[in-house]
Amino acid sequence: MNELFGTLSDGTPVRRWTLERAGVRVRVLSYGGIVQSVEVPDREGRAGDVVLGFPDLDGYLARPEPYLGALVGRYANRIAGGRFTLDGRTYALEPNNGPNSLHGGARGFDKRLWDAEPVGHGVRLTRISAHGEEGFPGRLEVSATYTLDESGALRIAYEAVTDAPTVVNLTNHSYFNLAGSGDAGGHELRLAASRYTPVDADLIPAGGPQDVRGTRFDFREARKTGSGYDHNFVLDKGVTDTPVEVAELHDPASGRVLTVATTEPGLQLYTADHLSGPFAPGDGIALETQHFPDSPNRPEFPTTVLRPGEVFRSETVYGFGVR
Repeated sequence: MNELFGTLSDGTPVRRWTLERAGVRVRVLSYGGIVQSVEVPDREGRAGDVVLGFPDLDGYLARPEPYLGALVGRYANRIAGGRFTLDGRTYALEPNNGPNSLHGGARGFDKRLWDAEPVGHGVRLTRISAHGEEGFPGRLEVSATYTLDESGALRIAYEAVTDAPTVVNLTNHSYFNLAGSGDAGGHELRLAASRYTPVDADLIPAGGPQDVRGTRFDFREARKTGSGYDHNFVLDKGVTDTPVEVAELHDPASGRVLTVATTEPGLQLYTADHLSGPFAPGDGIALETQHFPDSPNRPEFPTTVLRPGEVFRSETVYGFGVR
């Protein structure tokens, strides 16, 4: 089912798609590929919305910076200095996060209108990112398919092809609060990650991955998240062809559990310390499955280069349950 959600300043309509299956209801917008809401039951069977979102389109247009629920690209996370070199040519991007490029630039995929069509138990969003958009090379044809499987898990599958060498890194930027409201810092998190990438003052990786043992980055056993995280975790499984479970988030009060499975090699944990009205710092937790930040400038990291004739594929599955 889809309905009119609002119109852009030029009168272009934005549609909202509602997916329902196995007691889960998800709403997705054609603007920004935004996951507006995810309603799931708690241990008492009471439904609640477990992602942060705005009730209307004006909220997203007025406050784009938190990237609430958005599909971010062409390159999720940061590229140092807003530039990278590929095949001997340097590409200058628009800095929008201090000196760096963040989440694809000032008008990344999160601020674009996507074409939408129904698929079985879901919706498929498509768009063409022109050569030179936000400074990135290559004409990129990209799709993101949102579906609910028989268990009510939300699957997001990305595909892209290009006509020239480029870099691609896509993710969903939902902020989860399994309690439905309030501070999410009491949620318990488990990550299958033995290493993380330390960062400098601009949140660019500083040096190589380091062992989490004996540090506050050790989530191999479930514990409360607290605050102060905007870091990439190196998933033990690496890049995989099919999604492998890498994370579990649990809210003891409601009993709700979120599991995350992905094909990606990294997960950015962001505890939303900079959220502001109508939300407060710490009101949500982002678990962004992706390649590592600044990979185009770090040849030792898993590559994000996509070439003509290749197909970029990535899939992440968000499962919901209680205990």
